[in-house]
Amino acid sequence: MAHESIEEDTAPVVAVDQEDNAGSGDGDSAYDSDQLSRFTASLSSSVKEYKFENGRRYHAYQSGAYNFPNDDPEQDRLDMFHHIILLGCDGKLHLAPIRGDGMRILDIGCGTGIWALQMGDEYQSAEITGNDLSPIQPGWVPPNVRFLVDNVEQPWADTQPYDYIHCRYMAASIQDWPGLVKQCFDNLKPGGWVEFQDYDTACVSQDNTIPKNYKVAEMLSLLRGACDSIGRLLDPGPRLKGWVENAGFENITQRIIPLPVGIWPKDKKMKEIGAFMTLQYTEGVEAFTLAPFTGILGWTKEEVEVFNIGVRNHAKDRRIHTLHNFHIVYAQKPS
Repeated sequence: MAHESIEEDTAPVVAVDQEDNAGSGDGDSAYDSDQLSRFTASLSSSVKEYKFENGRRYHAYQSGAYNFPNDDPEQDRLDMFHHIILLGCDGKLHLAPIRGDGMRILDIGCGTGIWALQMGDEYQSAEITGNDLSPIQPGWVPPNVRFLVDNVEQPWADTQPYDYIHCRYMAASIQDWPGLVKQCFDNLKPGGWVEFQDYDTACVSQDNTIPKNYKVAEMLSLLRGACDSIGRLLDPGPRLKGWVENAGFENITQRIIPLPVGIWPKDKKMKEIGAFMTLQYTEGVEAFTLAPFTGILGWTKEEVEVFNIGVRNHAKDRRIHTLHNFHIVYAQKPS
């Protein structure tokens, strides 16, 4: 049926682990380093493949099209985020109902290439292409995987149509989202599938525990303004379904995955996601803020560093039960 839509309007409720949430004084309001490290040490080992180093490195190809680093710490964070989304999707690399084997597959904004490589392992007869502005992918890849340096908002070099196009976590990276969705439509075979996965960075709480001076929300508000000023949307997630509908896709399904910040959830999987999301802010906040705040908002590096201390402290505050909603929309091109 054309334009059939299956939608989850709200994210599932995430229960609080009351035992872990004990204590309300200033002395125990934040997870101490040892506590968080103990919980995340074994989890991190499987997804941390790069060393953290001093300094930041940014891509050179079409400079300004992406305002975040591509150095080893950021590659580590991106691989960690891949692991977060795998957890949220119950270990599935995709939700679109594709057969995989024998298909031509494109991964838009492939980053470190981890998704494309894992897809290549899972579907060994598929032909998988990943493109990105930064050539940070591994030099050795399986024979069914290749990587290209390309800007997806310009005419695509490879004009042969795909069976499945995957686009994940392109927040603050795209100027013309409806144009990109239309390019995906035009470059799919009839009956082919597209899958978009992206953020709504708004901080929400199901038990109203977010304070008015919450530094994580303040940081994201400032970053949202910086991105808006250069025409790059920070929160594409809630708009994905509408763009997909307008492009002419059918059999549209939307799913919303809650991403907690902190190890406060009672559910084991949500607690694991929350641990990694905390690290996104405690270890990754400089990647979000340094270039946009200094280059767009006019802050000094020292002002950013001082501000980020508050962000890290609030991200670790065990009394604040923050969630972000992560939107996944997949749809089919009419046959």
